[in-house]
Amino acid sequence: MPRYDYFCEANARTVEVRHPMHVQLGFWGQVCYAAQIPLGDTDPLAPVRKVLTPPYVNVPTSDSTLKEKGFTKLVRRDHGVYENVTAIDGESRYMRAGDTSTVPQIHKKVGD
Repeated sequence: MPRYDYFCEANARTVEVRHPMHVQLGFWGQVCYAAQIPLGDTDPLAPVRKVLTPPYVNVPTSDSTLKEKGFTKLVRRDHGVYENVTAIDGESRYMRAGDTSTVPQIHKKVGD
């Protein structure tokens, strides 16, 4: 179901609401009902307008790009065992529960 943002000038609030495309909301009371939030002190007949919000796009990022940017990516391989697919020189490729020597060396990746 699509998500829409509605702005109310009476209280300067923007609320995200999920509803079918054919539904038209024009008043604060309708938005509150659809979003299942309390009306508050705002008049339920206060007009609202739909706000255009750019869609969120999730783009896959490769392990090498994450490594270049300084991120650490751990992939679970077994119970208590994670593979550090972005390991840098000197880091353990596998992190094991309870073994602090295998923890990724974040201090080498993060700086001021």
